[in-house]
Amino acid sequence: MDSIDLEVLKACSRWLREGKRCQLVTVVRTWGSSPRPEGATLALCETGHVAGSVSGGCIEDDLIARVRREGITLERPEIVKYGIKSEEARRFGLPCGGTIQLALEPLGAHSRIDELLDRVSARELVVRTLDLRSGQVTLSAGRPGMSLHLDDDRLVTIHGPQWRLLIIGAGQLSRFLAQIALGLEYQVTVCDPREEYRESWDVPGVNVVHAMPDDIVTDMRLDGRSAVVALTHDPKLDDLALMEALGSDAFYVGAIGSRSNDAKRRARLKEHFDMTDSQLDRLHGPIGIYIGSKTPAEIAISILAELTAARNGVDIPDIIRVGAAKELRQPRLAKAA
Repeated sequence: MDSIDLEVLKACSRWLREGKRCQLVTVVRTWGSSPRPEGATLALCETGHVAGSVSGGCIEDDLIARVRREGITLERPEIVKYGIKSEEARRFGLPCGGTIQLALEPLGAHSRIDELLDRVSARELVVRTLDLRSGQVTLSAGRPGMSLHLDDDRLVTIHGPQWRLLIIGAGQLSRFLAQIALGLEYQVTVCDPREEYRESWDVPGVNVVHAMPDDIVTDMRLDGRSAVVALTHDPKLDDLALMEALGSDAFYVGAIGSRSNDAKRRARLKEHFDMTDSQLDRLHGPIGIYIGSKTPAEIAISILAELTAARNGVDIPDIIRVGAAKELRQPRLAKAA
């Protein structure tokens, strides 16, 4: 599954190869509530076809109508605003008081779209600097935590995965989790020393490593933009890796398992690895939010919902976490029986 950024770049590259005029639209600033964040992109072709999104749809409709009416006539980048007045906010589907500023950039060979696409496809983090006066572009290596910058002379955007996800175990659930995580702009690494699980791994764009998980956790030097999810059910693989991860700056560390297995895991980590209660409090388990998930695909969605909340700094009430929700349901089910 491609991220939106990758889909947009692929569309731009295809249209340019076909000799069609197209432009890249980027959200550069927002005020108040906005449907899409800064850095969101839209590719717009002279035919009226689009890829990506910069709003809930109404601004796209206006941009498409302009192109169909006037064509793509821009010679240099242009900065425009939508939603300054309340009637515009209503017209363009922005929340009350919302304002969005866009960069409209006509594309050509000077835009370096193919080079950017190749580097982002290789899961590289890239800084793209657009000269607003000439339209010329430079590309350079990025670092996690960098953000969009706009001034009178240039627009600096960040492309590629700024977040890292280590999945321990290469089973079927890991496959679904990795595919969706790629679409959420994670750089995904799957670690499994068991050859029988690695043989059938076939998710493009995912780095698969064969070493012991705790060694990989150490080698990755986990930071505040890193997450670890243990999915093997095997204490020999999971426990040491979880110990290392819980001692790191990772924003999310979780492990799959039932409530009883989660309790046993916590007891092992405390007894055999001298982990403190405060460290164990960081462990998400049983992993995920409660959505009644049963299939691997549903469980992957449950896990990534909890991970996304942590990434966005959202506190999830215990009542909807898997462990607490199942505890609440048990008395009801027993009573019904």
